[in-house]
Amino acid sequence: MTLIGLINADLNPTPNMWKPAEKSRILKDIYYCELILSLQPSHLKFWEYVRIEPEKWIEKTFGQEGGGFWVVGMLGKKVIYYNDIEEGYNLSPFTNYGEIDDYLSGQMELHEMVESLCKKFSAP
Repeated sequence: MTLIGLINADLNPTPNMWKPAEKSRILKDIYYCELILSLQPSHLKFWEYVRIEPEKWIEKTFGQEGGGFWVVGMLGKKVIYYNDIEEGYNLSPFTNYGEIDDYLSGQMELHEMVESLCKKFSAP
């Protein structure tokens, strides 16, 4: 590293700090998920049923710093959201629209979350 690089690193000590996920990252996850689910038509149909346009929802425990978490699906009174702190998708209840009730720290990929929900709801 050059001397200027070392100086800049000292002046800007946060290059590896957490940053909230951008919508473009969420849209890439959705695209990837749909590619995988296209091989399982019943799972893709389920996803199309629960999917919503990504929107930020508040979560009061850890989600305020980044302006909330990206919600990508709704299933009854639960939402599928991306926890960008833990880097994974979770299913959490909500009472009021726009507010996630429980902070969860799962690290599933979106397609894994959808597949697990499909299995749960198709089990006898």
